[in-house]
Amino acid sequence: MNRHILAKDVQEFIKANRERSPAEIALKKSPFPNVSAAELASQIDGWQRSVRKLPTWAYSEGIYYPDKINLEQCSSEHTALIKQTLIAKGSRVIDLTGGFSVDTCYMAQEASEVIHCELNTKLSEIVAYNATVLRVPNISCFAGNGIDFLKESPDNSFDYIYVDPSRRINQGKVFLLEHCEPNIVDLQDLFFSKAPYIISKVSPLLDISTALHSLQHVRFVYVISLDNDCKELLFIQERDFIGETQIRAIRLFQDQLQSFEFTFDTERGTLSRFQKPQHYLYDPDVSITKAGAFKAVGKYFGLGKLHQHTHLYTGEQFIPEFPGRIFEVKQVLPYAVLKKNNPFEKANIATKNFPEKVEVIRKKYKIKDGGSTYLFFCTDIENQLIIIEAARVK
Repeated sequence: MNRHILAKDVQEFIKANRERSPAEIALKKSPFPNVSAAELASQIDGWQRSVRKLPTWAYSEGIYYPDKINLEQCSSEHTALIKQTLIAKGSRVIDLTGGFSVDTCYMAQEASEVIHCELNTKLSEIVAYNATVLRVPNISCFAGNGIDFLKESPDNSFDYIYVDPSRRINQGKVFLLEHCEPNIVDLQDLFFSKAPYIISKVSPLLDISTALHSLQHVRFVYVISLDNDCKELLFIQERDFIGETQIRAIRLFQDQLQSFEFTFDTERGTLSRFQKPQHYLYDPDVSITKAGAFKAVGKYFGLGKLHQHTHLYTGEQFIPEFPGRIFEVKQVLPYAVLKKNNPFEKANIATKNFPEKVEVIRKKYKIKDGGSTYLFFCTDIENQLIIIEAARVK
C-alpha cells in the first residue's frame, strides 16, 4: 500500500480525472514523484468499478482501492445487505476469507466485533485503512491464514463463522466444495467447535443437492440474484440442527427485493397444472429456477405451467408479486408459421425447452434484436413447438 496516494493533491487529481480512461492515465507521465502513472490508473479504475457495485466506497472521500481482481471477486453492496440480516445484534463474527471486506463491513453493522482474516498482507492493510475512512471501528484485521487463527482461538469464541472459499486453484476453476480452498467440508467439525453458526458463500454454479449431501446441519440455503443474474449461494449451518432445509430464493432488482421460500420435500410433493398460454405469461427469475422451485412457484401463485420442462407459467389474472418478469400474451403461433412467412423483423427472443438456440433463430429468420415485442419459442402441453408473442408488463 503506497500511502503517498492518500496525499491531498494526489486525491484531488484522482477525483478530477476519475471519469477518464485508466489506460489513458497509465500512458501519461505521473505529476507526482512518489506515485506512478500505473498506480493513479489503478485507483481511477477502482473507483469506476465501484460506482455501481460499491457506491458507499465510491462516494466516500479517501478510499484506497486494491488490485482489480479483488474488486471483481468481492460481493456487491446489494448482496452484502442480505448477509447483514443473518447476523444477530451484538454477536461476534470471524470472516475467514475477508477479501476487500464488503461483507465484513455490512456484518459489522450488526455485530459487536468482526475479525477480518486475509492472507494478502497488502489487501489486509488496505482494508484496515478503509475501515477508518468508513467509520467501522469494530473490524479487527488479521493478516494471515484465517484457519490458523481459528485453530488458535478457544472453543465457542464466535457466534458466526463466515467463509467464502476460493473457487480458483492453480489458476483453474473448481466447482465441488471439496476442491475449494479452504475445504469447508473437511473443516466442519473445527468450525462447529468455535461457533454455533457457519455461513458459507459458494459458487452460484454449485449444485445445491450435492452440497447438501456434503454439509451438515444446513438450516437455510439462500439463492441470491441481482437483475436476473444469479450471484451467490449461501449455506447457513446451525450446530445440532436436525430438520428440513429451507430454500430461500432472493430476487434483487431495481432497488426492490422479492423472496420465495420452499423445501425440496414440498417441491417433490407438488403436482403442476398444465395449460395452454392464457392472458398473462410469467417468466420466473433465475433465483427461482436455480433454487429448483419448478412446481412450487406455480402452485403458490395459482398458475398453470406450459409443459413439464417448459419453465413458463400462465394465468388469466395479473399477479404483480410474482418473482420474475410478467408479460401480456398477444398471440400464440405454431413454430412452422415462420418457415412460410416471418412477420417479425425485430424482437427480444427467449427459448424455453426448445431445440434451437436464440442465435440460430435470429440468423435463420433474420430477426433483429430489441424493440418492445417479446417472442418465446417453447414447447407446449401437447409437445408442439410454439411461438408466444408478448408485451412486457412493467
